Amino acid sequence: MRIVSLLPSATEIVFALGLGEDLVGRAHGCDYPPEASGVPVVTRSPVPADLAGQGVDLALRHALQDEPVPYRLDPEALKAAAPDLVLTQDACDACGTARGQIVELLRSWGSEAEVVSLEPTSIEGILHTITTVGAMTSAEDEAIGLVELLRERLGAIEEQVQRRRAAGVHPRRVVALEWLDPPFTSGHWVPEQVRRAGGWDLLGREGQRAVETTWHAVMEVDPDQVLLVPCGLDAAQAAAEWARSSRPAGWEELRAVRHGEVFALDARAYFTRPGPRVIEAIAMLAELFDPQGFVDQAPADAWIPVGP
Repeated sequence: MRIVSLLPSATEIVFALGLGEDLVGRAHGCDYPPEASGVPVVTRSPVPADLAGQGVDLALRHALQDEPVPYRLDPEALKAAAPDLVLTQDACDACGTARGQIVELLRSWGSEAEVVSLEPTSIEGILHTITTVGAMTSAEDEAIGLVELLRERLGAIEEQVQRRRAAGVHPRRVVALEWLDPPFTSGHWVPEQVRRAGGWDLLGREGQRAVETTWHAVMEVDPDQVLLVPCGLDAAQAAAEWARSSRPAGWEELRAVRHGEVFALDARAYFTRPGPRVIEAIAMLAELFDPQGFVDQAPADAWIPVGP
C-alpha cells in the first residue's frame, strides 16, 4: 500500500506499525522517526522559518483567512506519490490539510485513494487513531499490540500516582501554556496528560481547543508549576521563546516562579503530536510533579527549567 501522511503524528504511527517502507509522501513537518526524512515532501508552510513568537501567531492568523489550514499542499508532489491512502486531519488549525481539498484533487486525477481524517481530542482518541491506521493498512495485529503496550505503560504510571496520592502526595496545581506570545491555555489531550500524571491544569480545557488567555489570568490562579509547551517547539526552542516573551509586573511573586517551578518542555515530540509518545509525556510530567515518586522517567533533553 502506498501511504501519504500529512500529519507528523500519523507518520510516527505508520513507522511504529512497521509500515515505513509504504510511506511515499509526507508533510514537511514530519521529522520523526529520522527515517522519515528520506520520504518525499508534499506540503509546505506559509510561515517563514525565521519568524518567532507573535510573528508566527500573526502569520498563522493571516494564512487562515485564505484557507482553513496554513499548510499548503503541493498538488504535483501528491500526484507523483500516487497514494492509495492519505492520512490527514481537519480539527487542528495548524497541523493538517483539509480533507475536502485532498479528495477533490485526487478525484480530478481519477484517483480512488482513501482519505482518512484522524481527529483525536483525548488519550483514548489517540489510541483509537493507532487502531484506525492499523485497520486501514492491514496492520491490525501490530496496532493492537502497540496499543496494549501503551495501555500497560499508562496503567503503571497511574497506579504509581494513586499509590503516591495515598501516601499523602497532593496533586500539583499547574498551568500549561500551548503558546506564549500571546499566551494560550492548553487544550485537547494536554490537560488530560496533566491529570493522569497526578496534576491539575487550572486553566486547561480537556477535550477542547486551546484558547488565548492573559498573563494576568495565569497570575490570578497562582499555580505551583508553569509548564511551557508551545505548539511545535522542542524544549530549547520553548526556553528561547520564553526568554523573548514579556510578563506583567509582579510576575516574580508568582509561587511557581519563586520556587523555580517553571519548565520548558519538548512539546513537538511529546505534546503537540497525538501519537505514541504522548504516553511518555505523561511519565515525564509525573516526574516533574513528584520527583521522589518517579525517578528517571523523562527522556533526555525533554525539559529545561527556566528563569522568571
